[in-house]
Amino acid sequence: MKTTVPAIIILSPSALNVARKIQTSVGGAIHALGSRFSEGNADLHLFDAAKPHMQALFQSGVPIIAVMASGAIIRLLAPVLDDKQSGPPVVAIADDGSAVVPLLGGHHGANDLARTIAASFNVDASITTAGDVRFGVALDAPPEGYVLANPGDAKVFMADLVAGAYVKLSGDADWLSGTELPVSDGATHEIIVTDGDVVGGPSRLVYHPRNLTLGIGCERGASLTEVQNLIQQVLAENSLAKESVGCVCSIDLKADETAINEVARWLNAPLQLFDAPTLEAETPRLATPSDVVFKEVGCHGVAEGSALAAAGPDGSLIVAKTKSTRATVAIARAPSPFVKSDLPGRGRGVLYVVGIGPGSSGWRSPEVTRMIGQATDLVGYSLYLDLIEDISSRKTRHDFNLGKEEDRVRHAMELAGTGKTVALVCSGDAGIYAMATLVYELIEKDGVSDAAKRIEVVNAPGISALQGAAARAGAPLGHDFCTISLSDLLTPWDDIQRRVRAAGEGDFVIAFYNPVSKKRRTQLAWARDELLNHRPPDTPVVLATNLGREGETVRLVPLGDLQVDDVDMLTVVIVGSSDSRTVKTGDGCEWVYTPRGYSGKQGTKMQ
Repeated sequence: MKTTVPAIIILSPSALNVARKIQTSVGGAIHALGSRFSEGNADLHLFDAAKPHMQALFQSGVPIIAVMASGAIIRLLAPVLDDKQSGPPVVAIADDGSAVVPLLGGHHGANDLARTIAASFNVDASITTAGDVRFGVALDAPPEGYVLANPGDAKVFMADLVAGAYVKLSGDADWLSGTELPVSDGATHEIIVTDGDVVGGPSRLVYHPRNLTLGIGCERGASLTEVQNLIQQVLAENSLAKESVGCVCSIDLKADETAINEVARWLNAPLQLFDAPTLEAETPRLATPSDVVFKEVGCHGVAEGSALAAAGPDGSLIVAKTKSTRATVAIARAPSPFVKSDLPGRGRGVLYVVGIGPGSSGWRSPEVTRMIGQATDLVGYSLYLDLIEDISSRKTRHDFNLGKEEDRVRHAMELAGTGKTVALVCSGDAGIYAMATLVYELIEKDGVSDAAKRIEVVNAPGISALQGAAARAGAPLGHDFCTISLSDLLTPWDDIQRRVRAAGEGDFVIAFYNPVSKKRRTQLAWARDELLNHRPPDTPVVLATNLGREGETVRLVPLGDLQVDDVDMLTVVIVGSSDSRTVKTGDGCEWVYTPRGYSGKQGTKMQ
């Protein structure tokens, strides 16, 4: 679920008072251009450049309220705009609060934000969407908890109303009351609100309230096809709309059941889980309690029990348990539609294992930015969490020191096991000498609880140190290469020596991670001397320090002149192969590259 906490963007101190008034009105965090604000403003999130910062916020789903000109906002965000159904709300505010303009996502929150902000400044929001202006409602964008079954007909329908047609309302929906819709019992146009399977058309808009709970029980490994077919059968036999399924639910033991998770995605409904005692409490309301099920999982009904638990005490079972060979389905009706902020039970926990690159926003992928934006909790080494402060406001931080890697990963997994969406934040790429491998090791070796084993794990790649170093130095990884960590804390030194010898004999370009530490000063010298047995002393070596951060340095030295004191813990060392070479460009810069042989191919101009 995307974050709903807005970012209030300001570029100068003159806009700070307006921003604070906006913050009081709608909440959110104030993001300010760092070059124009002092460090004394501790509550501000400072950024270096508006364009990458605002694009990163937009791509991570953060609503943007910018105190600046509309044209400037459009130019800054234009490269990352997609279709109007995606992306967060964007609102422009004049420096003095005299104008409030929803620019993007008018029907997805921007109009409402603009109205609230405008009211705090005693002005009118500049709403331009036709339905809002004429009727006070956008029929093509119903509020959360409702689905328009035939959105393709909405444009013609609203055009007819604007042209003078009347409409009659069938069914209950609070959001349609108090509007300026031209209502008449004898109208030719109709709006129907129902969880029944009703067909719409150009003169009939059908809205489905998401008030049905779909309870599922199944054997481990039941096929998606079987479960889907059973659901379609039950919905059809009871004339229910699948769009009205607002919640797929089951027992927490099924959190990682593939078919159930796929069904939730198919129905675009959240999967909500309940423990056995909660489901057992529903036994008096079950239509078909089962002692067999109780012996298996500790409650008398999974499908009916979870459907009723999700529907709440005022809900009712409308479809009793229906069976297929390996699955059961039941449906209950809740008294009101479901919204994300008030879902029953708990969701399946999600662990995003993300690599943020060296730390600068420019080297952070949009996917990583989005995942961090969706997370409720962030777990990581304190320095790494500090590096993403620009996109992590209102997140719960769980800071760990270096050396507590296993504790860090276990904590992240157990948090996700409670139903949270957690980002395990790593530098570089999370799968390269980082925490991703430990996630799977803890699962394999029973190092976490059963709940933590059932979480969804999603990995996002980041720019690794070796990629950053290679890019800054030229193209040393242009041909076969390998990476070797010189740290013997987790790998025996004998194994490291064997790998260095093999890489030397194979004439690989080698990227050395963890080349030295305060106490470990001999391994790099040994590796240098070993490689001099296999390649010439003028082999180029890249020494890259603080990549992507303040104090970045990239140096080239010959292998024979490499000194341990030239390297520290923040340095990546790339040793070229016997084919690696250097070249100077006209501006005096020296680059290292390893040719792959393209110039030798038949037909090239360099033959």
